[in-house]
Amino acid sequence: MVSAVKATQGAVVFDLAVQPLRELNQFLHGDLTSIKTVAVENPDGAHSIAVGLNAPVQVDIKGHAGYYAAGMNQEATVVVHGNAGPGCAENMMSGRVEVKGFASGGAGASAHGGLLVIHGDAGLRCGISLKGGTIVVGGDVGSFSAFMAQAGTMVVCGDAGDGLGDSLYEAVIYVRGEVKSLGADARLEPMSAADLATVKQLLADAGLAHAASEFKRIASAKTLYHWNADSNQTY
Repeated sequence: MVSAVKATQGAVVFDLAVQPLRELNQFLHGDLTSIKTVAVENPDGAHSIAVGLNAPVQVDIKGHAGYYAAGMNQEATVVVHGNAGPGCAENMMSGRVEVKGFASGGAGASAHGGLLVIHGDAGLRCGISLKGGTIVVGGDVGSFSAFMAQAGTMVVCGDAGDGLGDSLYEAVIYVRGEVKSLGADARLEPMSAADLATVKQLLADAGLAHAASEFKRIASAKTLYHWNADSNQTY
């Protein structure tokens, strides 16, 4: 086993070309009191990089990440300097996960808190079953994004595919571009002063320069909150 290369001032470097991923994740699950940053070199699309973090440390993944990068994150800041595979930042509780490139399907799934920023496009079902987290996408999102999103906020700076917000509950979606179609119970609503302030702040947090006035609000019509036997499966 090759041990981590420790640099000065609380910085650690792992090279996955010569070190096993298990060693990296075991290190990240240990005592990080004196550690400020961890750099991961040559990730080469490895799966489950930096999962289950529970400390205010910054992890820089210097390349593409595979499935479930930064899943179950708490407190940490994880930056993917490339693209991310399916399930990036799934079940995130707090902290920040940033993808400099594109994210595949299910990004931010079931996130309870924290901020996920995707600078490129996101694939299918981005923010599925969102439970309180915040997702900002600089590009487009695929079909059925925010499906069954129960709480939280999603900001989409590009276009959205079919079925956006299908079975939406208390989550709110803001879209700058075109929406191919809305899912069941999702509807367009007027932008309030509070909505404009929210979008402006989230764009600033994500480092994106768009006018909040260019966005549309999508929220739940709340017709699915109670089962109606007379609806004959039509809503």
